[in-house]
Amino acid sequence: MSDDSVVRPRPEAAVALRPVSSGGRVEGGFWGAWQRVNREVTIPLGGERIRESGAFANLELAARGAGGEHRGKVFADSDVYKWLEAVAWERGRADDESLAGAYARAAELVAAAQRPDGYLHTHTQLTGRARYSDLASSHELYCAGHLMQAAVAGRRAAGDDTLLRVATRFADHLVKDLPPDALDGHPEIETGLAELYRETGARPYLDLAARMIATRGRSRLPLKGHHGPGIRQDRVPLREATAVEGHAVRAVYLAAGAADVAVETADRGLLTALESQWRDMVATRTYLTGGLGSVWYGEQFGGPHELAPETAYCETCAAVGSVQWSWRMLLATGEPAFADLMERTLHNAVLPGVSLGGDRFFYVNALRVRAGANPDDRRSPARGRQDWYGTACCPPNVMRLLASLDHYRATQDGDGVQVHLYAGGTIRAGEVLLEVETDYPWDGRVEIAVRETPARPWTLSLRIPSWADQALVNDDPAAGYHRVRRAWQPGDRITLDLAVRPRLTTAVPRLDVARGQVAVERGPLVYCLEQTDHPGVIVDDLCVASPDLRDGPPVPGLPAEVVPVLARGRAHEHRPDDDGFPYRTATGPREPEHTGPVELTFVPYYAWANRGAGPMTVWAPMH
Repeated sequence: MSDDSVVRPRPEAAVALRPVSSGGRVEGGFWGAWQRVNREVTIPLGGERIRESGAFANLELAARGAGGEHRGKVFADSDVYKWLEAVAWERGRADDESLAGAYARAAELVAAAQRPDGYLHTHTQLTGRARYSDLASSHELYCAGHLMQAAVAGRRAAGDDTLLRVATRFADHLVKDLPPDALDGHPEIETGLAELYRETGARPYLDLAARMIATRGRSRLPLKGHHGPGIRQDRVPLREATAVEGHAVRAVYLAAGAADVAVETADRGLLTALESQWRDMVATRTYLTGGLGSVWYGEQFGGPHELAPETAYCETCAAVGSVQWSWRMLLATGEPAFADLMERTLHNAVLPGVSLGGDRFFYVNALRVRAGANPDDRRSPARGRQDWYGTACCPPNVMRLLASLDHYRATQDGDGVQVHLYAGGTIRAGEVLLEVETDYPWDGRVEIAVRETPARPWTLSLRIPSWADQALVNDDPAAGYHRVRRAWQPGDRITLDLAVRPRLTTAVPRLDVARGQVAVERGPLVYCLEQTDHPGVIVDDLCVASPDLRDGPPVPGLPAEVVPVLARGRAHEHRPDDDGFPYRTATGPREPEHTGPVELTFVPYYAWANRGAGPMTVWAPMH
């Protein structure tokens, strides 16, 4: 049975669930539209932008072996590898001459740049710097990890071994020649080595990943600037840590790799530690959108409940890494909470990173932009999405996730099939073929038809999102994983109704920046107020006046299928004594004065800034 899964645990791995086999795909609907834009616009554009950045030129110079000027960041190679991974997964969905040709040319260039002993890192090769002499900053192993993931994708999705030969030669070199205490300042190679082991069966690759995880957390990486060892996940050994810390992307990448190692080595202690860290992250360091990272300096996690909306960093790469970690934890445990966070993050923290047209990108995803904000930093959401970045890690990360999204929808075990994410299309799990029809997330009705089935009984499990408190399966109340076991027949159907409707959301009291405020959600989507929908008032002044919410008509400038949410609101009235120094002696609670009623229009957060940049907020006071 063929299996082109993004993550493919070995038969002996200690997992509760396994990815479904190949043959199913997303077709049409919400996610089909995003995948079409990704294929037709974003991936081709990404190839052009990466070439313009000099990353391909670096490989060409390295292939000649004569040195030369390196262009871009030290990790520029990784942009090429992530883009190649996206192309590979797209070839697996539907191959064509254009994709195959682009992949072949780039993969052959990567192969030509590799040194005879297997080493490959163009910045080191072109500058003549000693190998592994500055692993805290060089990203040599980080780039190697992305190469390995691209190589596995090429083999599984497209049947192309060009990059796999490069990756295994590099991995063999690392096993043989990498200093025993070597650690990269940016984790990523751990997931690459683990998946390369799964693909090839070469145990030394897994052993090297396990060694890196075990030796991290002892303050061995040299420090620069004001940072401590925590920014590089080198302060506390991973199995002793109780919370995530430091650079958000590095933290979730490391955790994803550690989860791979834990299940392949049956290391229950490590998996328990990861689960504890994940739950603490969700409870104290995750934004409503699923975004991660609240400190701009060092792109880091903040302290517990340090989740200010307007200074949120929420790097798009951190959202991608969060999905990767949660998916691995879902496979390991079978617990629905991991799929809940995946769904929240995909809709509200990954998708904002790319425009509806697929050609502009956010690096940072704040939950509020104030009127008059004009920071001198292209990463700032106040400046709108950009066509590319000097540090371009995020765009190709989104490309590879969207191209591989088919593989994150469902799993299987010895008892049956589990559906975690709802998208129209087909799901193939061994002898089972399911067809899914839905307009989710706009409509909560999901129709699942059995097209092929074995004669023996098996269980179909449907994840009920934690927000769906009135969900029904064939008119029966449902929660958690709703399981239906029977001897199925071709043509059998199951109807899931998640009762998608708008709702108000509040935060726990410790999240003081959201006290007295509400957010609007509808199904899995987080909504926001945009200035463009509220002429004559300032978004900063708006408040919600009633808990009554209703679906609205299509919004000009957004796709017709987008469902806005309408609410009654008011605007704070600006007082003359509000000018000048903005603080006053308190004589008691100050009740704000309001202008007349205002109809509030909330739109999905992922869609904001597609009609021009401007003030926006997810949270609004309720008076």
